[in-house]
Amino acid sequence: HSLGLILCCSVLSSVYALVDADDVITKEEQIFLLLKAKAKCERHLKAKVPKVHDGFCLPEWDGIVCWPEGVPGKVVAMPCPEYIYDFNHKGHAYRRCDLNGSWELVPGNNRTWANYSECAKFLTNETREREVFDRLYLIYTVGYSISLGSLTVAVLILGYFRRLHCTRNYIHMHLFVSFMLRAVSIFVKDAVLYSGSALEEMERISEEDLKSITEAPPADKSQFVGCKVAVTFFLYFLATNYYWILVEGLYLHSLIFMAFFSEKKYLWGFTLFGWGLPAVFVTAWASVRATLADTECWDLSAGNLKWIIQVPILAAIVVNFILFINIIRVLATKLRETNAGRCDSRQQYRKLLKSTLVLMPLFGVHYIVFMAMPYTDVSGILWQVQMHYEMLFNSFQGFFVAIIYCFCNGEVQAEIKKSWSRWTLALDFKRKARSGSTTYSYGPMVSHTSITNVATRGALALHLNTRLIPGTLNGHRNLPGYVKNGSISENSMPSSGPEQYNKDEEYLNGSGLYDGDRPTVLVEE
Repeated sequence: HSLGLILCCSVLSSVYALVDADDVITKEEQIFLLLKAKAKCERHLKAKVPKVHDGFCLPEWDGIVCWPEGVPGKVVAMPCPEYIYDFNHKGHAYRRCDLNGSWELVPGNNRTWANYSECAKFLTNETREREVFDRLYLIYTVGYSISLGSLTVAVLILGYFRRLHCTRNYIHMHLFVSFMLRAVSIFVKDAVLYSGSALEEMERISEEDLKSITEAPPADKSQFVGCKVAVTFFLYFLATNYYWILVEGLYLHSLIFMAFFSEKKYLWGFTLFGWGLPAVFVTAWASVRATLADTECWDLSAGNLKWIIQVPILAAIVVNFILFINIIRVLATKLRETNAGRCDSRQQYRKLLKSTLVLMPLFGVHYIVFMAMPYTDVSGILWQVQMHYEMLFNSFQGFFVAIIYCFCNGEVQAEIKKSWSRWTLALDFKRKARSGSTTYSYGPMVSHTSITNVATRGALALHLNTRLIPGTLNGHRNLPGYVKNGSISENSMPSSGPEQYNKDEEYLNGSGLYDGDRPTVLVEE
């Protein structure tokens, strides 16, 4: 119980990273933070005015910092504000209060003097940080692109082969699609929010620009509709991805712990849970955001409103991790009971480790690794390790899931091999027909019967009579090369519906064709 409490508390401390994990701020986000700081400062100043001492410099908002009252003849120092993303948050800004009780002005200019040089270090020395962000952008762009391509192929494979249509694979397909939509929404979000012109504009921002941002915010909000839509869909597909990971965990847990589990009955419930529940809290977030904090773009959650989305995502991650631990516990118990006295402990540990590694991408266990680690300064080594880890595993998770649960699946591989055999056999028949000969394949033997010079009935003294005889086990002639153990391609003679289905079942289970079910063979007389 104490471990679970510690886990939940640590997750709560850093869950904000789930929604805004790119740690990149746009101009719209910066405007929102400045407006929020300005409103807070104005409320503070209204409550402070009656208490200002005579002869002291008046407290005021200068567009960046909310300055307190100043003592005449003294320098006032304020920490560089946290809400200015590119500031050096370890530095200070300075102002001087004149002896006459007014803030010192810039010589030759009717403007209050303030020294922001320590705060502006990040604005002038950001080469190293830019390299880090460029590398992170490259990692997750490549990762999501590879995941998107592999997941697309996986969905097409599972959808094409009807033999693979079952509840388990339906849930896999929903999970694959959620990963695909998450990747697409991230690319769209980046294209809308972090376009080249917007980044260049943000790079050229100066101290005076920051001060002027809060003076006259634009009244026309229609220009930000596309940005708001992109962010809303990104958050929705992000949430659906977490919830379909949870559905996979619930499904596997139900198969293990429920004696009578109706897969088809629960499929619709799982579908509604995976796609419907995220729509509820994302819609609630969008409605509240539009009503209470409709400030330009919505890329940064306003205050406590972010918890409307982050708490349900947090709950999905914690529940899925608990299911993962419980399933691993059951697997370890079963391995110990089944292999008691038959294999050494090292072999049991290897089997358990293999099962654990297979389940980890499906359950999203990597989300837990850095949950207890709060975000630190961008230049810190720990922050860089954390961000590289998250970007790498988050972007490649879809690729890992597609590999493990589709491309390495034995049923999928068997269906692909069967389809390939049918296609090559049909292609061979067509090629031989065009070249003027027919080919019959029996195991490693190939028999050709030329038909190019065969005349009409009775034209030749010697001719070929071809007749059909049933293939038998004993006492009948078989062609050289005939393989008894069912190596004849099941496509050499077409079969009808139910019979073909039964043979496919036997093939998938590795039993091959029974001797009594073998098709008739062609012999030459």
